[in-house]
Formats: sequence, structure tokens, C-alpha cells
Amino acid sequence: MAQGPRIRRRESDTVGRWPESLPPLLRRIYAGRGATSLEQAQPKLAQLLPPETLGGLAEATALLADAIAAQRHIVVVGDFDCDGATACAVGVRGLRMLGATRVTPAVPNRMVHGYGLSPALVGELAALEPDLLVTVDHGIACHAGIAAAKALGWKVLVTDHHLPGEVLPPADAIVNPNLRGDAFPSKMLAGVGVMFYVLLALRKQLREQGALAQGEPDLSMLLDLVAVGTIADLVPLDVNNRALVGAGLRRLRAGQGCAGLRALIEVSGREAARLTAADIGFAIGPRLNAAGRLEDMAIGIECLLSDDATQAYELAQILNGINAERRGVQQQMVDEAEAAIERLESAGNQQTPIALCLFDAEWHPGVVGLVASKVKEKLHRPVIAFAPSEPGGSSLRGSARSIPGFHIRDALANVDVAYPGLMGKFGGHAMAAGLSLEAREFARFQAAFLEQVEAMMDPAMLHAELLSDGELSAEEFVAANAEALRSGGPWGQGYGEPLFDGVFEVIDWRVVGERHLKLSLRVQGRREPLNAIHFGGWREQEPESRLRLAYRLVPDDYRGGAAIQLIVEHREAAVRVDGDT
Repeated sequence: MAQGPRIRRRESDTVGRWPESLPPLLRRIYAGRGATSLEQAQPKLAQLLPPETLGGLAEATALLADAIAAQRHIVVVGDFDCDGATACAVGVRGLRMLGATRVTPAVPNRMVHGYGLSPALVGELAALEPDLLVTVDHGIACHAGIAAAKALGWKVLVTDHHLPGEVLPPADAIVNPNLRGDAFPSKMLAGVGVMFYVLLALRKQLREQGALAQGEPDLSMLLDLVAVGTIADLVPLDVNNRALVGAGLRRLRAGQGCAGLRALIEVSGREAARLTAADIGFAIGPRLNAAGRLEDMAIGIECLLSDDATQAYELAQILNGINAERRGVQQQMVDEAEAAIERLESAGNQQTPIALCLFDAEWHPGVVGLVASKVKEKLHRPVIAFAPSEPGGSSLRGSARSIPGFHIRDALANVDVAYPGLMGKFGGHAMAAGLSLEAREFARFQAAFLEQVEAMMDPAMLHAELLSDGELSAEEFVAANAEALRSGGPWGQGYGEPLFDGVFEVIDWRVVGERHLKLSLRVQGRREPLNAIHFGGWREQEPESRLRLAYRLVPDDYRGGAAIQLIVEHREAAVRVDGDT
């Protein structure tokens, strides 16, 4: 099995332009992430990159403005993940705000249409008689579907953020910050962020044309959806994305989110006023994603588009139930995957392969991405999990997840160059990708993929690291710091939530919920014990009496008041040195 992660401390220099009111601990945290001022650490909407620098917007806004003026039918085609669902909702809501009178959402069903704008989906959309299709969070790889739409006389606008192939699809306009030569300074926008930028540019064009008869709409009302899609898609939270997400979080915390998101917050047991990016990533996003994985993402999009609180809550409850089913399916598949890995490693005492391709004929194609992610986290290896595209079918759908530093989409592109025709479609980005494959080619693909990983992988990447913000002194374990850390984000991909490390004495412990370890800890210099919990940390044996922990400091909302708690991310036996008592 892969070794446990190594804890490496960030270098932090608190020199910078910081307001006196900013807690010293936050100065240290921000500096460790490269910020030298509060404007960099907590950017506002005024600091957003201007839309004019994003390529393709002139063509895109001309298409949309013309369709709005002529009252043409615009169909916004989403994708069946959280980014795609929120992008679809942003597109529909935003176009209506800007004067479009005929806007319809649409989304493929994973089991019926496959990924994205496929010819099968185009055939079904023909009944709607669209004039203009707008793809969100997909389209850059949908050559056949776009060609089918064009053959029917429809205009097509592609908005996407995934990496393009060598040849672009035959759309009328494409907006994607990752197109070759695009001057947009940030390549990190999620699909929902790209659609939001299209709306910003469209509003400007309509303003200049004098076409905003009802006054200029406040597009910031859509930022709750932009925040959820951006966080759920795990794109890096650079300065631009932090400005978008931070504004969206402020709306959600103020109770100003759309009815669907307010309902999802409620059914997930979260409190809107204290909502964090982690709550979105672990509670809101999965409930939306579950619809696209097991059922039909149309339910999720309907929830996000509803302005009726009662209807939105009913839809959120349906999504909550689907998510519970998803968790059960996922756990069974992960257990099966781990059992297969153990059998592989026990055969001749083999080492864990440098990368893994996993397949089971009974797996659900909507959950393989979660399986790949869970196994990747445990083994710190690139992982591709496959399932039949449909029950009993001869084609497979694969979902790939990677580790920092290894570009999984480039690896698939190299396989495609070395073995043309081996894969069907593929696409994605550095950390996640997807592909299709004939079942009979699984073994050949597995060998080809491992060959490319061996050629591309720096062995140093295989050693997992936890980046720590260092130790906390005994005086820093206080509620004020815990609250400051919670509200000091947004934290997320590429802008990690504050993590600390240190040595603690275990004075008591117990198992809760069968798999979690509750700890009472003592740290040098502090009289009162510290409460801690290590989710999934029960290892069927008593923990060591001295532990080195990597942990997060959070308010203990359950106990309230000034109570704090440590959330343990990693633990290992502490090495005793001379002078320890």
C-alpha cells in the first residue's frame, strides 16, 4: 500500500500591508498562500478581471443579442454535474434578466444520451424547435453533436472551460479561456464562471445598444450559483475565482441565495449564516451531483430554477434521497475496488502499481468518478475507474482522477497519439478526465496508460504531502481564531483551508459512529483538554499515547459558546526526543 502523507510546513512571511484589525494568525495564513495584502487575500468583485480580455465574447454576445431582439428560442444545454447544472441555471436566469423571452433549459441523461451535446440529444431537442443552442460546461469536444445541430439550421454557442483538442468543433462562437492564444489572464474559470462572464459582456453590449428597456439587471444576484458550481468543480481558487466565490458565499450567508440553494442548505443540515466553501463541497454539491449520477440532472436544474420555496424544498428532498442512495452505491463500489487492490498486492507481494485502471461489470457509470477519487486519495496514484456505459453493454465509460503535478488529460492525449482509435472520446483537464472505451480493449488500454504514466511520472509525485501552516501555540487555541479561520476564506482547491500540525498527548478516546475516533488531547502549555475528532480514523486498535496530528481548528457549533474542536486530517505516532516529559 502507499505510504502515509508527509507533513511539510509552508514558508510564511507576514510582511505586507495588513490592517491592524486583522488577527495575526490570519496574516500568517494569508502570507503562506502568497498574499501580501487583504485585497489579494480576500478580493472583492471590483477586482474581477475585465470580460473584454476573454476571447470569443464579441461573437457570442452578437449571437445572443440578435436572438433576444428577434425573440428567438434559446435552449441552454447543461451538463450532468454540479458545475453544469449551476451554469445552466445561471444561463437561463441571466438571459431572462437581460430580456430573453424564450429560454429553455435542457440537459442530457447520462444513461440515455451519453456526455454533452450528442447527436442523440440533438435529435430529442428537435421537438423544442430551438434557434440557438448555448452549451455550458461542455461543447468543446462535442463535434458530432454540434454538426448535427448545425445540419438542422440551428446556431450554436459553446461556453466551456475544458481543454480543447487539436480541432475545434464547428460552432458559430466559442468562449473558453483555455483556447490556444486566448488572452484571458486566468485559465481557472469553471463552466459556470465562463457563462457568468458571457452574461457580463452581453449586458454591456445591450447597454451600449440601448436595449435594456427595463433597466440594467443586477447580475450579482447569480453569484450564489456561481460560487456553488466553482467550488464543486474543484477548479483552483485563484484571485479571480475567490472574488466570485466570496461574493456568492456572502449572498448565501445573508439568506439571499435562490430558493433551490436555500432548500439544499436546509435539507443538508447546514446553517446558511455559517456556510463555508467546505459545506458546499461536501454537502450542497454532492446533492446536486447525485441527480446526474443516478437519475436525471433535470431535477437538479429544476430545483435551481424554482422561485417557489415550497416546490424548491420538495425538489431538494428528492435530491437528498438520491444522494443517500448514491452514498450506498459508492461505498459498495469503493469496498469492491479496495478488495481488488488488496488481491493484486497480495499476489506475489507486489507493490502498488504506479497508476490503476479499475473495472467491474456491475458498477454504475455515474459513480465511477467518485470511486476513482476515493481510491486516488487513499493510494496517491492516478486512477481510472470504468463501468459499462449501459447495463450489459459492450462499451465502457471511464472517469480519471489524478494527483498534483500529473496531468491526466495529457496522459490520455498521449495514449491517443500512440494508439490511434484505442479510445473513443476523451476530454478533461489536469486533475480529472473522462473517456469511452470498448470493453474488449480494456487490457490493451490499461497497458498503454501505464506505459504513458511511467514515461511522464516524476517518482517524487508519488509521495503525498500535507501542507501545514505550522504549530499553534497554547494561547492560539481560542474561539476567536477558530471563527476568524472559518470566515477568512473562501478556502478550496489551490488555496487550501488552514491546516496545522503539532504533538499532543492523548488523555482519552472513544469510537463514535463505528468508524470515527473521538479524542481528548493535551497540548503543552494549556491546562484545559482539547476535543478532537478524526472522521474515518478508527483503525481497530487503540491510538498511541502521543500523536503528531495534522488538524484544522474550528468552532464547536454543537457545544456553542467559546467551544472549539480540532478536525484531524492525519495522525501518526509522535517521535519522543531527549528532553520530552
